[in-house]
Amino acid sequence: MRLVVAAVGRAGDDPAARLFESYRRRLPWPLELREVRAGGGGKAGREREAAALLKGLPAGAHVVALDGSGKALTSEAFAARIAYQRDEGTAVMAFLIGGADGHGDAALARADTVLSLGPMTWPHLLARAMLAEQLWRAASILSGHPYHRE
Repeated sequence: MRLVVAAVGRAGDDPAARLFESYRRRLPWPLELREVRAGGGGKAGREREAAALLKGLPAGAHVVALDGSGKALTSEAFAARIAYQRDEGTAVMAFLIGGADGHGDAALARADTVLSLGPMTWPHLLARAMLAEQLWRAASILSGHPYHRE
């Protein structure tokens, strides 16, 4: 299974980008990062960002939007969802991280799953790193590695 993270904004040399890369290198699954430009403010900006996030996603991808309105999962439940998609033959899971104003309607409508990283607001670059860490933790859980509990 391939993973895609489509995110609004450019990370550059931000420390959170280095943390994302550290976890990305540990993953047993290939993970592609697609960065798109911010669309500007308001509803029109969110919709431009949604179109950019969705553009080029592989057909048949299972799309997961990270959004404050989504469901918060334990690491074990997140791992179980990934295992389910893998076992059902999902070739690509795509995770969408919106801009500062959240996701546009098109992104949320396309999402097969909407997840939250919790009730707090996180910087978008840190959300990328947190997602990469949870993907690595899911892989550890699924392989039976005990480190995931630390």
